[in-house]
Amino acid sequence: MLLGKLVQPARSLKKLSSPGTCRHFWGWLNAVFNKVDYERIQAVGPDRAASEWLLRCGALVRFQGYEKWQRDYNGLPTGPLGKYKIQAIDATESCIMCRGFDYLDGLEHVEEMKLCKCIYIQDECLQRLSQTMNLQKSLLRLEIISCGNVTDRGIIALQKLRNLEYLFLSDLPAIRQRETTVQILKKSLPSLEVKLDLE
Repeated sequence: MLLGKLVQPARSLKKLSSPGTCRHFWGWLNAVFNKVDYERIQAVGPDRAASEWLLRCGALVRFQGYEKWQRDYNGLPTGPLGKYKIQAIDATESCIMCRGFDYLDGLEHVEEMKLCKCIYIQDECLQRLSQTMNLQKSLLRLEIISCGNVTDRGIIALQKLRNLEYLFLSDLPAIRQRETTVQILKKSLPSLEVKLDLE
């Protein structure tokens, strides 16, 4: 009898922890992490708010004038509003989504960005990234690695990043016409160095 009372709750827990339920929960949580808080941007400035968003999603940031990557959300430096400017973003294995990209709008000093193994990065994200006016001016180096949802369309959208000097593309199985895609980019950005590691 006691065994029956223990087995029944265990079965109901098993139903709750099915793979689909867990996946849905993490997707929901990641979407919450990417929700843009416009009041927070106004209160602390775009660089601080974007740093909080990126670190909350598992990315790293490096501030202008510093060599150390900031990894700890609770260890973000404090100081006068606008003192710390994001210079580089490493979003390796982070949960950043296109819905959070409004945080990038106010960033004026981002020169480097790495998108590696970002399961939510897709063509719409790259299109949104390339439409960000400040990034069109400041972004010099971009790496896109193992982002399975990125296709030729997303890569071609990067031609709006007019000051981009270096683009590294690796392990992007959805890119089907790499030569054509690179030619389109090179035509729009003649000084762009494109390095490919695509199968």
